[in-house]
Amino acid sequence: MWWIFALLSAFFAALTAIFAKMGIKGVDTDLATAIRTVIILILAWGIAFFRGGTSTINLLTKQNLIFLCLSGIATGLSWIFYFKALQMGKVSQVAPIDKLSVAIAIVLSVLFLNEKISPLGIIGVVMIVGGTILTIYS
Repeated sequence: MWWIFALLSAFFAALTAIFAKMGIKGVDTDLATAIRTVIILILAWGIAFFRGGTSTINLLTKQNLIFLCLSGIATGLSWIFYFKALQMGKVSQVAPIDKLSVAIAIVLSVLFLNEKISPLGIIGVVMIVGGTILTIYS
C-alpha cells in the first residue's frame, strides 16, 4: 500500500513543477514560494484537523519539534531554490536535478541513520546520479 502513496507523491510532485513553471512567469520567486507555502499550510492543517491528527500534538517531544523544525527549514530552502531554478531553467532539466535528492537521501540515510544499502541499491544511486548528469547536458 505504501507504494501507492509514493506514486501519488511522484505524480503530484510532477504537477508541482508544471504548475510552478506556469505560475512564476514574471513573479518574484520568493513571493511565489510564500504564496505556495500559505496554501500548503492551510491544506496541511485542514487535513490534520479533519483526520484527527492534532489530537496527539501534546505528545510531541523536544526532539520531535527540533527535527520537524529543521525539516521545515530544509523544505523551505529547497522550495526557494527550486522556484529560482524553475524560473531560470527548463522543467525538463530542473525537475530531474531536483530528484537527485533521492540519491542524496539514500547516502545520508546510510551515513546518519545507519540504514543498509544493497549492491543493487548502490547501482541504483549511481544510475540516478548518471541520469542527472545526462539530463544537465541534454
